[in-house]
Amino acid sequence: MNKVEFLREKYPRFVYENFDWKVAGKDLKISFYFGIEPNIEFHPKVVIKNIDKNQIKRLRDRVLNNLVFHLGLIEILSYWKAVCSPEIIIKAGPLDQEQIKWWKDLIMNGMGQFFYENKIDFKKPDFLKIKVNHIHVNLAMTELPRTNRNKILIPIGGGKDSIVTLELLKEAEKNIKCFSLNPTEAAKKIMKIAGFKRGPRSGRVGGGWRPIIVKRETDPKLLELNQKGFLNGHTPFSAYLAFLSVICAVIFDYKFIAFSNERSSNEGNLKYLGKIINHQWSKSFGFEKKFREYSQKYLTSGVEYFSFLRPLYEIQIVKLFSRYPQYFNAFLSCNEAYKTYSGTKLPTKKWCGKCPKCLFVFASLYPFVETKKLVKIFGGNLFEDKKLSPIMQELIGERKFKPFECVGTKKESLIVFYLSYKKYKENSPQKLPFILKHFEEKILNSLPRRISSISERFLRGWNNQHNLPMKFEEILKSNFP
Repeated sequence: MNKVEFLREKYPRFVYENFDWKVAGKDLKISFYFGIEPNIEFHPKVVIKNIDKNQIKRLRDRVLNNLVFHLGLIEILSYWKAVCSPEIIIKAGPLDQEQIKWWKDLIMNGMGQFFYENKIDFKKPDFLKIKVNHIHVNLAMTELPRTNRNKILIPIGGGKDSIVTLELLKEAEKNIKCFSLNPTEAAKKIMKIAGFKRGPRSGRVGGGWRPIIVKRETDPKLLELNQKGFLNGHTPFSAYLAFLSVICAVIFDYKFIAFSNERSSNEGNLKYLGKIINHQWSKSFGFEKKFREYSQKYLTSGVEYFSFLRPLYEIQIVKLFSRYPQYFNAFLSCNEAYKTYSGTKLPTKKWCGKCPKCLFVFASLYPFVETKKLVKIFGGNLFEDKKLSPIMQELIGERKFKPFECVGTKKESLIVFYLSYKKYKENSPQKLPFILKHFEEKILNSLPRRISSISERFLRGWNNQHNLPMKFEEILKSNFP
């Protein structure tokens, strides 16, 4: 019996027991109660800071109960994955058969990387059952009238994409507010540069915006289990943000939630047990469409969730980002920078310069940013690192599979390295660094003869598969190409 089979047999049922929330001071404090039979309990917490108390009062308890209950459903995945129990029992609230089907689909797609890396056969007929045995609790979706139909909530991480969304909507003089979960130093710097302050005032540009800050507290017991060798791996974080952002939009009275997920996220990484595994599935258009439908039916009809950058590839977003050098020393999207390895190490909080994300972002920026500025951001010229050659091959699809990172499509990566090579050749034809030399010798001759014109068309491309309301589409188109 392997580890997965052992854990599934020893811990057969994961139970979502209950949740509660209370207003304490200026904060909304949320607690969840999970159990894994026979003897494991988890109590994760979420704190939404500086809430609008008047809006909380306007919400009926059963409306907020429903939103919090659903946040607990997506929170389940971070804890269930430790043992991968064959049954998930929902006692905290009701789900109909359509909802159960929706959540199983989210687990099968959103946890694909976790299944692959732990060699879990999720195709078995008895792999997972979701059963509802809920206690009596009043839940209801909200159709409350909105006091301001044009307010926009923008989730901010630490990367370039949300900066582009923020700046373009700010330039369009839209009524926007930043939203950040456990904000990193990079996220804090970005919001400060954009003009968002921590003071009590609110309003548009120059009004001292106050960002919405949420603190998510992982139960320490989960880290203990990880250190003991229980199962661990990737969960659909963007799906978690989707549910959390809806709660914040309702509480703070925002009509629109403008995420910054791009066209590139639609491409998967590899096939496992006959299914395409996509690291970025919860950032994809497929998830966006499913979540919009679910949210409108089961959460609220008063909030519209969409991705502002959906029509564009990563490289097109990078080109827009290059307009905003004030953020060059602030943004940070290297995942290695924040890893703690289950609490055993401190995060470095800087670009590692060794991972696929670092190489892709460096190469994407190179055609549009002065080399000296780029080297300052990353602490060196990544094209000179011989050890990154295999990673380049993975990014362009010539070795193994596309890395499990938020990077561009394989075709997009080819164009990124071609444009970088072209720029380097024009400026320093006799001194190609190792990575670009390898590109010239091993890859360039296999590219189509018209690669230059293909690249130009790629940079001008527009995907009509999106959910942008018309006024948002007009804003993005006016800034593109």
